[in-house]
Amino acid sequence: MGPIYIFLGAAIGFVAGMFFVNFQLKRRKESVELRVREMLEEAARQAESLKKEALLSAKEEVLREKQALEEEIQRKRKELQNLEGRLLRREEMLERRMEQLERSENALRKAQEALERERQEVEALKAREIQELSRIAGLSVEEAQRELLERVEKTLEYEVGLRIKEAEERAKKEAERIARDIVGQAIQRYAADFTVESTVSVVALPNDEMKGRIIGREGRNIRTFEMMTGVDLIIDDTPEAVIISCFDPIRREVARIALEKLIMDGRIHPARIEELIEKAKAQVEEKILQEGEQALFDTGIKNMNPELVKLLGKLYFRTSYGQNVLQHAKEVAHFASMMAAELGANVQVAKRAGLLHDIGKALDHEVEGPHARIGAELLGRYGERWEVIHAVEAHHGDVEPQTLEAVLVQAADAISASRPGARRESLEAYIKRLERLEKIADSFEGVEKAYAIQAGREVRIIVKPDRIDDAGAAKLARDVVKRIEKELEYPGQIKVTVIRETRAVEYAK
Repeated sequence: MGPIYIFLGAAIGFVAGMFFVNFQLKRRKESVELRVREMLEEAARQAESLKKEALLSAKEEVLREKQALEEEIQRKRKELQNLEGRLLRREEMLERRMEQLERSENALRKAQEALERERQEVEALKAREIQELSRIAGLSVEEAQRELLERVEKTLEYEVGLRIKEAEERAKKEAERIARDIVGQAIQRYAADFTVESTVSVVALPNDEMKGRIIGREGRNIRTFEMMTGVDLIIDDTPEAVIISCFDPIRREVARIALEKLIMDGRIHPARIEELIEKAKAQVEEKILQEGEQALFDTGIKNMNPELVKLLGKLYFRTSYGQNVLQHAKEVAHFASMMAAELGANVQVAKRAGLLHDIGKALDHEVEGPHARIGAELLGRYGERWEVIHAVEAHHGDVEPQTLEAVLVQAADAISASRPGARRESLEAYIKRLERLEKIADSFEGVEKAYAIQAGREVRIIVKPDRIDDAGAAKLARDVVKRIEKELEYPGQIKVTVIRETRAVEYAK
């Protein structure tokens, strides 16, 4: 019985244990399920909270985007409204312009129609006039056309002459208004005579016996004189005169003074010749210094190196195309200073450079090269300012002028050299120019006679009054001027005067 109870007790214990275990598992399961449900509920609550927050955030974002979009739409709508307004205004302007164009086209069309009608009327009238002229005059159409063209041509010439005369009168009035023109004023304010260029000097003798005394025994006097002075004495058949020939004007002047003193003294022998030549040289040196100082005084220039003053004085004995070089230098100084004062440039620099611009000509027979470069080197050696040196170097265009004063010296040099009467021509060229002037004037139709006067600076033309009227005279003067400017080269200017004279003569019987 005992084992059965044990087995039965074990079975009951096992069943009770199983029941207890199941009970515990059931309770744990319920507890777990409860926790799971709580967790799920918590998760659901959190999810709902997050969902609500996300929805709120999304709604806010959507509201912001919607507001920005509405603002953009409003801005675009305003821009479209403005654009639409501009387009409407442009459309209105285009419509008004189209209306104006239509009115203009209508007016133009009407004008063209009226012009065409007038042209047709003129053509018809012209045809009737031609027919009437042909009928009355017995002329053919070609002859009538030729006569009509000649009449029109004369009418046009008359009108052209009137226009030229009116234009000249206007130009004269305008010229009077601006009469203070710088260059013109400078020329009017200063003009000087010139010295005729020559390479010989003539010394008068009291009698022809003096020629033999000048030659001396076996020619010793004349040889001594020529050797010491560097000139040639020409003793020919010219009565009571001896010619001194030399290209150096200073040597020629020394020889002239010495020869005149010898003739006055009467004692002509080699020793006396040497003595008087030395005195003549001293006299010429003194004259050179006086002329240089006088040039400075005349131009008001101070503080110049004594060597430059001497070189200036030497220019007194130098000529160029008949124009005294020292006188020309003073003219250039005055012209340049006048123009510099008008233009606000440095007057002292312009005046100084004008006076010294040809200083190189005092040495150009001793030093090789153009006188402008020689002068610039001289001035640099004697401490002149750069502005003065540059103006001297550039006055013939050898270098490009870089200052206003250099340009003014160039202009003043041209004015002094080319003004009427400043320089002479050779006699042959002078006569040819006069003949050419008269020939040009005589070549025009209606000219009776032409005269070149005032050394070729004026041409006076006498016309036939029945061939050329007053308007035609003005046109003739203009045409002659154009021909002269085109075909001739001349210094200064040439005045053309056309004279038309009508005379009525009756006799009382």
